Amino acid sequence: MTGRECSQTSGTTLLVLAKAPVPGRVKTRLTPPYTPQEAARIAEASLADTLDAVLATPARRRVLVLDGEPGPWLPPGIEVIAQCAGGLDERIAAAFAACTGPALLIGMDTPQVSPALLAPALAGSGPGDAWFGPADDGGFWALGLTEPDPSLLLGVPMSVSETGRVQRQRLHDAGLVVRELARLRDVDTAQDARLVAAEAPHGRFARSLSVEPLVGARSPDGPLADGPPGEAPAAGGGSVAGVHAW
Repeated sequence: MTGRECSQTSGTTLLVLAKAPVPGRVKTRLTPPYTPQEAARIAEASLADTLDAVLATPARRRVLVLDGEPGPWLPPGIEVIAQCAGGLDERIAAAFAACTGPALLIGMDTPQVSPALLAPALAGSGPGDAWFGPADDGGFWALGLTEPDPSLLLGVPMSVSETGRVQRQRLHDAGLVVRELARLRDVDTAQDARLVAAEAPHGRFARSLSVEPLVGARSPDGPLADGPPGEAPAAGGGSVAGVHAW
């Protein structure tokens, strides 16, 4: 990134919406085949990789909007604020409401995220711009607003197949210029986890999958594929459509 581009990111706030990695409260769709403790460890690794990417990305503020309490997994340089109560649309809207100036929000379910993937939304944006990161399941993994407006989120149906379509249309209807980020897969199921680990094999997330899940357990979407964490699973299964309860 050039010096000119870095100067343009100085007013941007990077937000990460997340749940503290507590067994039984995060990544519950990984159980089975993983135990709640294993699922929480995988969630912690996903969050840690995400925060590493955020720390490596030029931004004015780096804020973790957290449901729960921070733990030893939290690195220096990340500001923490509590999530508000309410539905996911309300929690995302409140996160944007806490910002002044441009803001880009991501979740903790895309540990393959990198500064390069975030860079387009942090450089060259002007008034009236929005950035939208579509997810494979029909939701979105990133949303950037140069002029944060909570009303752009409130009432958008979350965690359904049309979440991304409705959110993108809401931005268009507000007269914003919607620019696209890369499409990513977010992690809901064990099959999602294996595919994402294959995309980012050197991170904490991929290493967290080295644990053997419960022997003979079946995912709600079908049998877990055999093979190492980086190996793609057998066909079938999928993830809950829509943006997630980060």
